[in-house]
Amino acid sequence: MYACIDLGSNSFHLLIGEWEDGRIQIIERLSEKVQLGENVNINGYIAPETFERGQSCLRRFKLLMKQYPVKRYWALGTNTFRIADNAEEFIQAAKVKGIDISVISGAQEAVLIYAGVITALPLSERRRLIIDIGGGSTEIIVGQKHDRVLTESLIIGSVSWRDRFFSSAQQKSAIILEHMDLGVAAAKQVFESISPSIERAEWDEAYASSGTVKMLAFICEAHGYGENQIQLTALHNLKGKIAKCIADGSNLAGLKQRRRDLLLPGWCILVGLMESYKVETINFSATALREGMLDFMVKNEKTLRALESSQLPEVSFAKG
Repeated sequence: MYACIDLGSNSFHLLIGEWEDGRIQIIERLSEKVQLGENVNINGYIAPETFERGQSCLRRFKLLMKQYPVKRYWALGTNTFRIADNAEEFIQAAKVKGIDISVISGAQEAVLIYAGVITALPLSERRRLIIDIGGGSTEIIVGQKHDRVLTESLIIGSVSWRDRFFSSAQQKSAIILEHMDLGVAAAKQVFESISPSIERAEWDEAYASSGTVKMLAFICEAHGYGENQIQLTALHNLKGKIAKCIADGSNLAGLKQRRRDLLLPGWCILVGLMESYKVETINFSATALREGMLDFMVKNEKTLRALESSQLPEVSFAKG
């Protein structure tokens, strides 16, 4: 039995699974909204209250892991751990609690995201554009079957975009709409930096993962735009309703209350991405980094091969 801990800039996730009959079986999942990356892009460090939220979450993860015969676990820190001045302090505090954290680069994160997404897809000759919008970074991969032709990580995420464009309370829809336009324009500046590479990759179909994409997919479905997919026209058509629900605090079909603070920045980032890469429809993927971690752990354990730094993260697994 294996455990994977994904320490994102917005949420911390624990996944416990095992290899059974040639397939990975998920035994337990737990996610907590920690928002470790809150204001890190502005202040440069993890704030004390956020630091403690993260450590408390790790204590709960450790307790849950003890309930299962976990052979090995893998804890990975992503964008916030790459940029926060006090990331090492957080890592050392976690180590005292019995959790060793490895920090991976954006490119290494993208490799595992790609592996995780394709675990749930049928083998196909079609070339896939795969997107993961995190709290602090967005990973973009183009690949065919198990081969990647493009692997990128860009510093743009739902938490950082919230802190940049929606940190103050915009009470009127008109003001919110202005900030949404600014957020999209800034997102397009980031994404268009690699537009030529995306175009040369000549992808056939697009998939996107993460809580931000899941939230927007649920909203689109609730408004009659199809299941497990997001259309660019749907995001544009829902723009006014999204601004209104934030302005007056009203409900929006498909939106969960706990995701409300990331609705505006998530909308901006996905619209900016889809416009930049000319994506009309993107499919939601329920699998991503955690499933890629678990897939790699199982395969590495079975083959007993050493890690290859040019292809896989340079980290080691810890015994449970």
